[in-house]
This record gives sequence, structure tokens and C-alpha cells, in this order.
Amino acid sequence: MSIVARRSKTRQISIGGVRIGDGAPITVQSMTNTFTHDVAATVAQIHRLEAVGCELVRVAVPDQAAAEAISSIRKETSIPLIADIHFDYRLAIASLKAGADGLRINPGNIGGTRKVSAVAREARERGIPVRVGVNAGSLEKDLVRKHGGCTAQAMVESALRHVELLRSFDFHDIKVSIKASDVLRTVEAYRLLSSRTDIPLHVGVTEAGSLYSGTVKSALGIGILLAEGIGDTIRVSLTRDPVDEVRVGYEILKALKIRQRGPEIVSCPTCGRCEIDLFGIVERVESALLTSTTPVQLAIMGCVVNGPGEAREADIGIAGGKGLGILFKKGKVVRKVEEQRLVDVLLEEVKAYEVKHGKG
Repeated sequence: MSIVARRSKTRQISIGGVRIGDGAPITVQSMTNTFTHDVAATVAQIHRLEAVGCELVRVAVPDQAAAEAISSIRKETSIPLIADIHFDYRLAIASLKAGADGLRINPGNIGGTRKVSAVAREARERGIPVRVGVNAGSLEKDLVRKHGGCTAQAMVESALRHVELLRSFDFHDIKVSIKASDVLRTVEAYRLLSSRTDIPLHVGVTEAGSLYSGTVKSALGIGILLAEGIGDTIRVSLTRDPVDEVRVGYEILKALKIRQRGPEIVSCPTCGRCEIDLFGIVERVESALLTSTTPVQLAIMGCVVNGPGEAREADIGIAGGKGLGILFKKGKVVRKVEEQRLVDVLLEEVKAYEVKHGKG
């Protein structure tokens, strides 16, 4: 029985053909960390992101060269491109003219009413959605004073203020994010915002940190909200290769049984009974199946005695012993395998499973 609540009802927008909100699949996105004006490096990273399932990608636009590069990047990629804009509204307009599929603007620093109006007009004419991205660290000073700090209430007021500003220019193709580096404040803010609007929500914990701390914070923050039915698209923020952001994003969705993309690997933590290099085996299997889309459950266990029984729900599994291991399926032993062939045998079985189920 699922513990995930029914999705909150939100309106739907489309970014480069990818639907967001109103029951559409929760999408996983990331952001490049290359210099956007370095077209070759940015395109190469985007292709790597696409290979692991990234569905929307954001690029930083700090200057005119970055805005102009979007045109060249667009020609060499198929994934929707979102231009990330701070401080200069003219860069938003230049990005739109260069072919960006979406914009992300920070209401705390994009400029006054006239500048926002110019961006809204250009986006509306081109049918391009805008994300109002509120960060706790860049809230308007009057809201910080009013609420006594960068509180969840202040963040929500900032978001709704700028949503209404865009609507006053007859612009309605909007999604919102409302992030803090603090998990509890982020969750509180999204809960409050979700109760007050039907605009689709981009969910994440900003500046979450390194692989370990960032994964934990993101899994908690994003996971809590998704379990409550809040969120239409997610981004895991890590001080790491953005490919890892996408991988963690899908692991969160898989853990909640929301979306199943690629293998789910179950492996034991090892103990004194383990006589094989289980850590290395798991890493080799994960690397080999990084781009696989087949939702197969795999088990990689260190003990031939308890392994199959502990992982009886796995579609395919291997369990190591001294000098040999076993291949098992759904907890049933299939055959013995030489230790050095365990990984190859498992990957061969996965390929056969993919062929049988028509996926890969």
C-alpha cells in the first residue's frame, strides 16, 4: 500500500513539449555547471545528462555571451533548455530570442516593474513559461523586515507577489520554486504555498551540499513533499557532477514508487561472512547500467546462505561465496557461478530481461 498522498491539483504548463503539472509525470531536471558560452563543453554535459534521464536542463546566463550561446546549444541538443537569469532583465530577453524553452528569474533581483513587464511581454509572445524562483538568501528587504527574517511566510509572500505581478501583465504560464538550504523551512514554505495556489511547483532544497549531505537533505525535503502530494518537477542540488543530481532524483522517485526508471539495486551492507569485493561489484554493476531505463529489481548480496532469502523479491540477483557465487531469481537459486564471472552473468541476465520486456 502506497503512503504517497494524492497529487495536489495544479494547472499544467509545457516547457519545450515537456508537460508539467495537472497529473503529468513528475519530471527530473538538473543544471549544467559548465561555462555556458563554452558551447562544446555545455553540449557534452547536456548529452551526459540526457543519457541518465534528465528531462529539463537549466543553463546559467550571467552575460550576453552566455545568452547568445543558447542558440548554438539549442541546435545540438533536444532536451528543453531553461535560461537562469539574475540581475539583468535584458539577458532574459536575449535568451528568449536565442531559443530558450523556459526562463527562471529570481524576483528578488531581476529589477523593477518595467523590467519584469518587458520580460513577460517577450515570453508571452513566444509562448515561453517562466519560473518564479524564490531563494531564502535573496528575499526582498521589505519582506525580511516584515517577517523578522527569511521565514517560510516571507518566502511565500515573495512568490505570490511576483506571480500577481506577472499576471498583471496578462502572463499566466508560470511555475514556482521556493527554496531554502534548511530542510524544515523549505518543507514549511512549500506546504503553505501549495495550500494557496494551483500553480505547478518545482521542488528542491537549494545549496544542499556535497554528495552525502546534499543527498540526505534532498531526499528528506523532496521526499516529504512528494509523499504529501506536493511537487510537479524536482531538482536535487549537489556540489557534484550534475549527472549525480539526476541519479539521486530518480532514486527518490523510485523509493516512493512514483516513477520507476532504470534498475533498482538492493545490496547488503556486508558483514564478516562476506568473502568477495561486494563494494566493487556494486559499483561495476551501477556503472554498466547507468543509462538503462528498464525497471528491474536487482540484488547483489555478499552471502550465499542468507542472500537469496533476504532478497527474494528481486527479479535477478547474485550472491557471493568463497571462490564462487550463485545466480538467483525471486529468491530461487538458478545456478552456481565462478566468482570472477558474477558481474558478467548478472549483466547478461539483465540484457535478457530487457529483451523479454521490450525495454532497454
